[in-house]
Amino acid sequence: MTTEATLTSTSASPTARQVWTRARGIALALVVLLAGAVAIAVVRSDARHGELDPRSADPGGSRAVAELLADRGVDTRVVTTLDEAATAAGPDTTLLVAAPDLLTPAQQTRLHSAFAGSGSRTVLVASGSASVERLAPGVTADPATSLDSTLAPDCALPAARRAGTADTGGVRYTTTHLGADACYPSERLATLLRLPDEKGNGDTVALGAPDILLNDRLDEQGNASLALQLLGSRPHLVWYLPSLSDTSANSTDDERSFFDLLPSGWLWGTLQLFVAAALAALWRARRLGPLVPEKLPVAIRASETAEGRARLYRKTDARDRAADALRSTTRTRLAPLVGVPVTQAHTPEALLPALSAHLHGAGQDQHALLFGPPPSDDAALIALADRLDALEREVRRP
Repeated sequence: MTTEATLTSTSASPTARQVWTRARGIALALVVLLAGAVAIAVVRSDARHGELDPRSADPGGSRAVAELLADRGVDTRVVTTLDEAATAAGPDTTLLVAAPDLLTPAQQTRLHSAFAGSGSRTVLVASGSASVERLAPGVTADPATSLDSTLAPDCALPAARRAGTADTGGVRYTTTHLGADACYPSERLATLLRLPDEKGNGDTVALGAPDILLNDRLDEQGNASLALQLLGSRPHLVWYLPSLSDTSANSTDDERSFFDLLPSGWLWGTLQLFVAAALAALWRARRLGPLVPEKLPVAIRASETAEGRARLYRKTDARDRAADALRSTTRTRLAPLVGVPVTQAHTPEALLPALSAHLHGAGQDQHALLFGPPPSDDAALIALADRLDALEREVRRP
């Protein structure tokens, strides 16, 4: 009853209060992280509402440039599907693709085929490496974007020269086309690239940033002039806003894995989280060093400890370790009885002569008994334990 009461009162199971005390820091961090994510999502969703939409009067919209184009006789039509955009190809049409990177590879190839040789102008806004090589073959997007937003034209393109400095800094392009107009360079790479169509009078314009089309940036630098010249060269403007509801994006020929659908920012963020977790694990890991004694959470009798350790020895067939433990303990107890310091208890030359003087009779071979080889089987181990016990009783006998 006493043992049971002791075990009950010193149980190692944590209480609800202890669990909450340990977990409240992590819970608080998760709540703060979740609240921050929701706040960022709300802010970003509000800021990106109607971005590059010619019907939107928000700061990120493009209604102002559409109104200016309308005053000059250019009608703007918004389309959200690939079928509508592809059928609009013609020498009197300008196609603006607001987010080329949202198109699948199959959509990009089909759109390029529809406008190649049609005599129309295609304007790609901030087209990255995921789309520009299909929509404008021979053009490559540099992985590093421009550090400067406002740039000088530094090219012979009439539209750029008339507009002057403009906010084109963004994606930077290189091309293998000899007749291309490379304008607004940033570190010798163009942020506006015009590629003439070899099959007709059309061309393709790769614009590194959407800033010149935004409502809140249109009146800065030469943005308005450049935007009107790029989009107003033909009487009809088709403004293509890729939509997730477009059925052409579900083509079986263009299946992408889950990781292909994730934006690159999420992949980098996940990698950073893994690095942070590894550093936190290293920081919280146990250091190598001397053992630190700790109080047991429950009261355990010595006999139970000995029995548990014996079972571990038996489970691993560690008869050598068990025999060493028995012999070492016996030598430690015998040394004071025969007048040998404990520090010399494990030295045969000091212990055995003193032990022989206290034995009553010739006895057995104490060297083999106390310092011999490990037993070969369990029966020999039991016999060794009995002999060691008998030797200690004999020395203790008056």
